[in-house]
Amino acid sequence: MTIPLSVLDLAPVDSRRDTTEALQSTTALAQRTEELGYRRFWVAEHHNMPAIASSSPAVLIAHLAASTQRIRVGSGGVMLPNHAPLVVAEQFGTLASLHPGRIDLGIGRAPGTDRRTAFALRRTIEGLSAEDFPNELAELIGMLAGDPERLAAVPAPAQLPEVWLLGSSGFSAQLAGSLGLPFSFAHHFSAANTEPALELYRSSFRPSQWLERPHTMIAVNVTCADTDADAERLARPGWLSFLRLRTGRPIALPTVEEAASYEFTAAESAFVAERRQGQGIGSQQTVSAQLAELIERTGTDELMVTSQIYDLKDRLRSYELVAELFAARSENSVSEA
Repeated sequence: MTIPLSVLDLAPVDSRRDTTEALQSTTALAQRTEELGYRRFWVAEHHNMPAIASSSPAVLIAHLAASTQRIRVGSGGVMLPNHAPLVVAEQFGTLASLHPGRIDLGIGRAPGTDRRTAFALRRTIEGLSAEDFPNELAELIGMLAGDPERLAAVPAPAQLPEVWLLGSSGFSAQLAGSLGLPFSFAHHFSAANTEPALELYRSSFRPSQWLERPHTMIAVNVTCADTDADAERLARPGWLSFLRLRTGRPIALPTVEEAASYEFTAAESAFVAERRQGQGIGSQQTVSAQLAELIERTGTDELMVTSQIYDLKDRLRSYELVAELFAARSENSVSEA
């Protein structure tokens, strides 16, 4: 397993700590994964969710990039329905000017929130239509790239951020392919759609000024520990948190003890079992087999790891064990050598 390895983080807020501590933990994770040779560190935009502190990716990216030296820092992603394209272009033009060659702009189509919050963000409850989203995406990219037919974003960075299209459906896959953009798929919550979406992306791909050939990355949920039993125990709080989110009752990330004492109903257990499919949970040996099978089956060019592990020490240990599997073969370790 020698493909580039990256991190997707949600700045998880747990039940016994506040958002300041959550953001400090995310900073520590970015610094440690840089040392381990991970290529990218992305943060996701979510709103009105008590377990997630990454509601403002551009602000957090600025802090994380200033707190690290080499790792690429970006959004996984910025949800375009929540923002005017010019605002995003100006934010990431500023970030790319401050940190040349280190900023990624991952763009998503879903609002990533409830209707009330969507209205508060952009004064509308309607998402971008199948026609609106490609137009606004093209407008955003044109503003960043200095398209003479569009309003130019200022500051204009000397080196553009690397633009990715994110998705969990065939729509984004096909659009990314037709535009010749790299594509990142949300395998961690849409595992059943991964292979069809990647195939659609590859078959739709047209060479562009950004890419000559298709380039993919998939995000996978991984909990790695010294034993399979330890990993199962550490993964349980994330399952319970995601279950509460999907049932409209979001909570802060519970402790391992709180999650262990919760009795899942038969329906909830079935939900968790479905969510586990295609993810990495277990000892280093177990996770090695799981991720190797996933990489071979999907043919992905890069892998992005995410986790909802309660304790920072355990979260760092998980990323260390995974990095050992990949022998830290990223651009960071090459340049450091």
